[in-house]
Amino acid sequence: MKNGTFVRHAMTHIFIIALGLFMIYPVAWMIVSSFKPNNLIFSDPGLIPQTVTFENYVTGWKGYAGTSFGTFFTNSLLMCAVAIVGNLISCSMAAYAFARLKFAGKGFWFAVMMATLMLPGHVTLVPRYIMFNTFGWVGTYLPILVPKFLATDAFFVFLLVQFMRSLPKEIEEAAIIDGCSKVGVFLRVIIPLASPALVTTALFTFLWTWDDFFNHLLYLTRPDTYTVSRALRTFVGDAGAVSNWGGALAMSTLSIVPAFILFFSLQKYFVQGITTTGLKG
Repeated sequence: MKNGTFVRHAMTHIFIIALGLFMIYPVAWMIVSSFKPNNLIFSDPGLIPQTVTFENYVTGWKGYAGTSFGTFFTNSLLMCAVAIVGNLISCSMAAYAFARLKFAGKGFWFAVMMATLMLPGHVTLVPRYIMFNTFGWVGTYLPILVPKFLATDAFFVFLLVQFMRSLPKEIEEAAIIDGCSKVGVFLRVIIPLASPALVTTALFTFLWTWDDFFNHLLYLTRPDTYTVSRALRTFVGDAGAVSNWGGALAMSTLSIVPAFILFFSLQKYFVQGITTTGLKG
């Protein structure tokens, strides 16, 4: 290897490593600080704590208004599970229709769906709130979960359409010749073959629902219905001051554990789903 090429590669690796350390430092600081006493969190900014304590996890886990973080974690996990089921069912059906079926106005409705991808979510915020409030759904999980069963996440429909279009039509035609109906082809041929894209859809749905704060802040009004992201907001007082930094950092650390476990356990399917749908950069 020429000296110029070696130096260029070395500089590239050094830059990437430095950038990675810069990006991971806030997360590392949060995890380390969750084990520090409250009075040392900001006076000792290093990553090696002088004193280690688990008191922050005990006080933080007590939660808010008599509801512990065990309830908040349960609420978040149940909401994510329902959202995943809703998106997998509705988005896969909509994607199969756009990718394989023939119907009037198919191109127009696909263009409309794609246009919703470019529409900022805040544009529809007020109309959605008025509609859900009219239904009497504010204060429940319905405003967040019901749209998942109506294929409103256009990104997942587009992702699955791209994947299904890449599947060979000969397999579908062979199933029809053997007497399989369109529904049978969808359930017995398309769904099994589209499993990498479906896993990607499930993973993104979990992450986006778990991390969602704004919708949870808007629609969840009772402490017993709070999710983890909404409950973390309770550490901030009305004046904007955090009353218990140690507890907030400890619960924030626990909140990232499910996402880490899910992402690394399904990483193979996640990468496969992204690369085979043509969404990679």
